[in-house]
Amino acid sequence: MAMAGFYRRVLPSPPAVDFASSEGKQLFLEAIQGGTMEGFYRLISFFQTQSEPAYCGLASLSMVLYALAIYPGRKWKGPWRWFDESMLDCCEPLKKVKEKGISFGKLICLAHCAGAKVEAFCTNQSTIDDFRKYLIRCSSSDDCHLISSYHRGIFKQTGTGHFSPIGGYHAGRDMALILDVARFKYPPHWVPLSLLWEAMDSIDIETGQCRGFMLISTPHREPGLLYTLSCKHESWVDTARCLMEDVPNLVKSKDFKDIDSVLSVVFASLPSNFGEFIKWVAEVRRQEDGDNSLSQEEKGRLAVKEEVLKQVQKTSLFKHVAAFLSTVNSCCRNMPSLGHKDDLPDVAAIMCCQGAEILAGKFGSSESFCCWETCVQCLKTDGDKPILVVSVTVADGSSQQGFDVLVPSIQMEDRGCSSSNCIRMYPAGNDILTVLLLALPTETWSGIKDEKLSQEIHNLVSTENLPTFLQEEVLHLRRQLHLLKRCQENKVDEDLAAPHM
Repeated sequence: MAMAGFYRRVLPSPPAVDFASSEGKQLFLEAIQGGTMEGFYRLISFFQTQSEPAYCGLASLSMVLYALAIYPGRKWKGPWRWFDESMLDCCEPLKKVKEKGISFGKLICLAHCAGAKVEAFCTNQSTIDDFRKYLIRCSSSDDCHLISSYHRGIFKQTGTGHFSPIGGYHAGRDMALILDVARFKYPPHWVPLSLLWEAMDSIDIETGQCRGFMLISTPHREPGLLYTLSCKHESWVDTARCLMEDVPNLVKSKDFKDIDSVLSVVFASLPSNFGEFIKWVAEVRRQEDGDNSLSQEEKGRLAVKEEVLKQVQKTSLFKHVAAFLSTVNSCCRNMPSLGHKDDLPDVAAIMCCQGAEILAGKFGSSESFCCWETCVQCLKTDGDKPILVVSVTVADGSSQQGFDVLVPSIQMEDRGCSSSNCIRMYPAGNDILTVLLLALPTETWSGIKDEKLSQEIHNLVSTENLPTFLQEEVLHLRRQLHLLKRCQENKVDEDLAAPHM
């Protein structure tokens, strides 16, 4: 006789109905006929089991993001791009999620940061009739999915707070299909909608707030083409506070004479580990994954990145930033917060970080990784223009892995380069700092006392006339800053609304 162990649980039925039971199958067929299982097919295609006991929120979100075909922007393993739980590192450090799980508000924050459109409701802000209406809407199409935050105890299940996507709805029986991401524990199951509402209408003791549900759909355009914010490193708290609180207060307290004096105060106030907060979305691939030929997909993404970078350089703000940093460097002024001065962060550091992130999925931790060999080369394939490739070897002491990173490049005729074919590597401090200034909330500059200078600054940082790609990039970073400020103030579970830009 086998010893008792934690190989799944017996699903308490009633109140739940096992999806694979005769009754569950009949409910499924009837719901299909009723047209409220349309969202099920994409969800079931990417149904996954949470990889950690406390990762139910991350697993639910990664499953929904991929069902919506929202592009991850980063490679998972090998050549594959996939929404893995380890990539959802904005809004809450993964180490903390692994220990305690994630709150309803911070999961909403993660969905926004990943580029999704989110509508979220606590039960005290909605009604069961509203919930039913939203569930029918999502179940009747494949462009919207619903994640529920509920308490298992209402269903007589073991455990407390849990997240899972809702896979469908049976109108006749008023039942919802829970695609439980803890598949090691319970199978997918149908539950009465009234009980699901009761399970959501409970207080999360960690936040003191009601649970609820969120609707996740695809945005009009994919954000985060070049840059994204991350709280994977502990520096994010100080950096978020600096950008959203310290900088506006400094602006109010100073009597500025010109734009350079404004830039000097802002840049000097940045923490020394600022580079850990804003990340470049690099195109990374393992060296053994293929030959030197680039896929059309890779070429297309590089072309878009180059276009956005060109748009950055055409802004008036970029010219001011570049001139200011050039003056700083030529005068040898010490600004440690800028790291490598004109190239923050430098390409080698990017390679080390990106390579370690990918290896972390294989070896479990990126803390002990180091970049010990880099090589920059120019790759020309199929008669196309040269592609800049940075090859790097990342090691953890016992293992090592080689990576190639495709770097956007651009001619530098107006940068003092002696050759018209001179290639510049990205990202660089000029570009990152320009985009960062554009992404700061408009009220950051409201404290400037000189009216003429105030108007000049507002004209420089205005997003209204920016080209589409750059505008989306900037507004995405601005949304992330607002959300991370809520996280830093522990208000993300109180205010579930999307930031207004």
